[in-house]
Amino acid sequence: MRTRRPALLVAGALILSGCTSFADTVTAPPTGSASSNPPSAATEREGCPAERAAPDPDRPEIALDFRLADDRRSVTGTETVVFTPDLAVDELVFRLVPNGPDSAPAGNRLVVDAARGDDVAAGRYEAAEAQSPGGLYVVELDDELAAGESTEVSLDFTLTLGSATFDRFGVDGPVSWWASGAPLLAWETGVGWAKDPFVPLSGETAVSPAADTVVTVSAPEDLTVLMTGARAKPSAPADGRRTWTSREPVARDVAVAAGPFATTEATTPGGTRVTTGVLPDGDVPGEVLNTATVAAIADLEALLGPFPYDTLSVALLPDLGGGIEYPSMILEATPSREILVHEVAHQWFYGMVGNSQFRDPWLDEAFASWAEAVVDPGSGLVSEEALALEGPVGAAMDQFESGGSYFRLVYDKGGAALLEAQRTVGDEAFTAAIRCYVDATAWQIATPEDVVRALADVPDAVRVLEAAQALGEDDVLR
Repeated sequence: MRTRRPALLVAGALILSGCTSFADTVTAPPTGSASSNPPSAATEREGCPAERAAPDPDRPEIALDFRLADDRRSVTGTETVVFTPDLAVDELVFRLVPNGPDSAPAGNRLVVDAARGDDVAAGRYEAAEAQSPGGLYVVELDDELAAGESTEVSLDFTLTLGSATFDRFGVDGPVSWWASGAPLLAWETGVGWAKDPFVPLSGETAVSPAADTVVTVSAPEDLTVLMTGARAKPSAPADGRRTWTSREPVARDVAVAAGPFATTEATTPGGTRVTTGVLPDGDVPGEVLNTATVAAIADLEALLGPFPYDTLSVALLPDLGGGIEYPSMILEATPSREILVHEVAHQWFYGMVGNSQFRDPWLDEAFASWAEAVVDPGSGLVSEEALALEGPVGAAMDQFESGGSYFRLVYDKGGAALLEAQRTVGDEAFTAAIRCYVDATAWQIATPEDVVRALADVPDAVRVLEAAQALGEDDVLR
């Protein structure tokens, strides 16, 4: 999810200081996006869906109401969740991402001030190896909630934004941004609550369901707000503030950036509305960033099928290095074609095809690296040499010795293994299988078993992934 590629990790690193333009790497969108193409070969394979899976009609409904303080260094808010589990539960579990060991040291902190609801009995923190007050907030219910029954819970919270670093949260001069800035519902359908520990690596450990989400942001009137979802026009100024609202029917999480952005809008051939925002001293013009984003979507649609969302917003932040993707929203902290394409690829892998980022981080990062390498074969992100790296691609987040080994094995070796699988069975067969995987697991939490199932007609590809230790023995044998 978070893409940062320090030069010490790989030769030919993609984050280049002083990179100021996309112009040399932007390609023109192909005539007609994949959205308007005939059905892919994946839809013709036995066992593949004729069309992309629909979101769960019983998915959570979430309303997020944020208020950015006048000093732009804190956010207060209320989150209201209507939750219908598919398993019996007696509690609701929320992940407090800002309190993780990779974010809290910069001054980020998320506190739940109150929990309300007809079924709420009490609330408590659990440490989960995060900093104070803890990494999880658990809402205890009065009685057990049966599968198929619904409950509504509201949480009041305060988010403190730390110093400007490459992170989901920060303040830098006139711009503030926060992503995973509210308690994150930690539910995996068919499995239950995810109470995985945080890890001291620059990576993700969360799992969350696609939810019908409405976001409201009150901000000082001189700021423009970019955020997850289709954004409505802001309210008229009142008392020095404006209110911005958006809706995303299938958001696993949300991101917000508020600053003196100049925005540029365009629509892709497939119908996705792209909004980009640059700051007054931004490194690239808004039109260039917008053109690059439209091109990245078109290139990836040709590989993966229609873009998952109706809209995509990209906020170009100060150059702190890298990029972070959220459903229909990207925080771009380095003006690089490579970073942009990687984050756009995450709209399919993580945004639409979800995964447990603690248990199976390769299912979003390796697939995004593979997709970027396919559409930009000269990018240098993935090399054949990475296949020789020692260690498993498919390890959980607490099994990596360092951030360096995590990046090398998950991004580099994982992407290289997928490229090798593609070379082994051929472009057409492999792409058809990946399309099958994407369409079959859309809006769900995918597992390595789902990958094996989609690759059933190309067993040699499975063997390549098994050799790279992306798949466990159980995954292959089931």
